Amino acid sequence: MNKKNKYSVTDHLITRVTAWIAGAIVLVLAGWGIISLWELYHFEETNDAQVQEYINPVISRAGGFIVAVKFEENQDMKKGDTLLVIDNREYVIQQAQTEAALLNARSQLTVLESNVETLTEISEVNRAQIAAAEAKVVKQQLDYARYQKLYEVESATKQQLENVQALKDVADADLLSANKNYRASLSKIKDTQAQQIVINAEIKRLSALLDRHKLDVSYTVITAPYNCRMGRRNVEKGQMIDAGQVLAYIVDQETDKWVVANYKETQIGGMQIGEAAEIEADAYPGKKFKGVIISLSPATGSSFSLLPPDNSTGNYVKIVQRVPVRIRLTGDRKEVDLLKAGMNVNVSISKQRS
Repeated sequence: MNKKNKYSVTDHLITRVTAWIAGAIVLVLAGWGIISLWELYHFEETNDAQVQEYINPVISRAGGFIVAVKFEENQDMKKGDTLLVIDNREYVIQQAQTEAALLNARSQLTVLESNVETLTEISEVNRAQIAAAEAKVVKQQLDYARYQKLYEVESATKQQLENVQALKDVADADLLSANKNYRASLSKIKDTQAQQIVINAEIKRLSALLDRHKLDVSYTVITAPYNCRMGRRNVEKGQMIDAGQVLAYIVDQETDKWVVANYKETQIGGMQIGEAAEIEADAYPGKKFKGVIISLSPATGSSFSLLPPDNSTGNYVKIVQRVPVRIRLTGDRKEVDLLKAGMNVNVSISKQRS
């Protein structure tokens, strides 16, 4: 009889404990359900979201051998810090050759300018000779006319008339020669000036080429374009690289980070630019980050895919599409820096009720 009573008490105790446990579970589930329904009613949530920031490749603009690598992976770098140094001897030689050619062209231009001045003076002398020749021609014409009259009245011999005529012909020839010399000197000036134009064009070409060589020399030292953190490194000292080759990756630390949250098309109806968002990263459970909507994609994610779906090609199955929503992370920079590009996060945005 006592044994039966003992079992009855034990069963009653187990039943009571089980009932309390079941009740607690029911209460927890009920509370969780109420909280979930409340959040579902007041917030639009998604776990299809990742942290994004600008990750840019470091690309060489000159080829050659790497002589120095000044960074390590994951190292913080300031704007202007040297990342890589390429052997620049070939580029320096090309620059020196162009500088020599440019100096030669400028010297030729100086010589041509001097020639123009000399030829201009010669042309002035020739023009003066024309005036003298013209005066001589006038004198000989007068002498010839006078002797011709004397010859007609037999006061001069024919030989004297012929001598005067010969002197007149010589004066005419001298005038013709002076005119030709003057025109020739003017032509030489024009030819020299044309050569100046050619040399000036060559100087411009060589100056542009020299600027290009100077750029090539500057390209042999690759510096950080902004404050950044180095990512993956693809190069080592002594390696031969080509222009356009990706050498490393850098993460921009001067711009804000953002989250791309891919919401269902049925969730974005009330979302507005400037609306606050709450972010929780899988890496930091329980820690809340703040953000603000800065843009909504003009199209669904599938529309930007390599092969966008075409529902008119066959059997149609309706699938809820996702629309990328861009959310800028706000708050303290140190806290925001805890989030890395590519991290998965959960995003909650308050529903807008009219």
